[in-house]
Amino acid sequence: MKDHLLTVPLPLLSLAALVLVSCGGGEDPATGDADTPEVALVMKSLANEFFKTMADGATSYHDDNADSFDLIVNGIRNETDLAQQVALVEQMIARGVDAIVIAPADSKALVPVLKRAQDAGVVVVNIDNKLDDAVLAEAGLSVPFVGPDNREGAKMVGAELAKALDAGAKVAILEGVPTAFNAQMRRAGFEDAMKEADAEIVTVQSGQWEMAKANAVSSAILTEHQDLAAILASNDSMALGAAAAVRAVGREDSVQIVGFDNISAIQDMIREGRILATADQHADRLAVFGIESALVILAGDAAPEDRKTPVDLVTKGSL
Repeated sequence: MKDHLLTVPLPLLSLAALVLVSCGGGEDPATGDADTPEVALVMKSLANEFFKTMADGATSYHDDNADSFDLIVNGIRNETDLAQQVALVEQMIARGVDAIVIAPADSKALVPVLKRAQDAGVVVVNIDNKLDDAVLAEAGLSVPFVGPDNREGAKMVGAELAKALDAGAKVAILEGVPTAFNAQMRRAGFEDAMKEADAEIVTVQSGQWEMAKANAVSSAILTEHQDLAAILASNDSMALGAAAAVRAVGREDSVQIVGFDNISAIQDMIREGRILATADQHADRLAVFGIESALVILAGDAAPEDRKTPVDLVTKGSL
């Protein structure tokens, strides 16, 4: 099959930051035989390098396995565009895709539309940000989660920071979207590590996963807490915003910063000493793990089940 770029109509462009397609799936009209399955990857903001890397990893994996499945890659403009992400899922249902692999922008709000997808016969696999168990149960929906233990990863990063802190040190946490499960788990992991280190968490505020928002929030925190020793950012985009705020007030020697995701921009800052550590959840493979699970389910080779994926500590010494 020869890949092609889908010409996206204007109304769809207003909903999706990116839609790439390789040959349509479904049934071959000439033979009546089932064609290769069509898998839709629905992500969060493609303005975030983490999801760009995820998309690149998925398309590369498809290039190597083009005879096995067809792929559609979708993304929304920013982390809080819930309505856009719901609309993308609805479009994939209408298209008749065989599977949806989704990194939901919200752990609760996407459940109803994913229930409609499953009711329509679409295999649904959840990656990156886990859907809320209670809301899934209420909807009568069972969806396998393929992704890392975010709490474990954040605690690992926090423990690395703890080595550089004195007992009683004052720290701040920048959390992501508070209704997102991965944001909740990363906050909990940071809190676990800071409790063990006997550090004082003076504030927890949301940076909405975004650099500009995190920069503004960090600036206010630094003004209020002149003796702040560290900022724990729940993703690397927010860590970049925090780093800019710290530099702007000339406190790079006294305020440590950690992040989560291991985007390329953060690696440079770790090498420079402006960021202490981050966690690598292997963005280039995360969607691939989800696609693999969806294909196994579609082939009838296994029942849907959760799959824990790796998360590793990244420091200057490991780069």
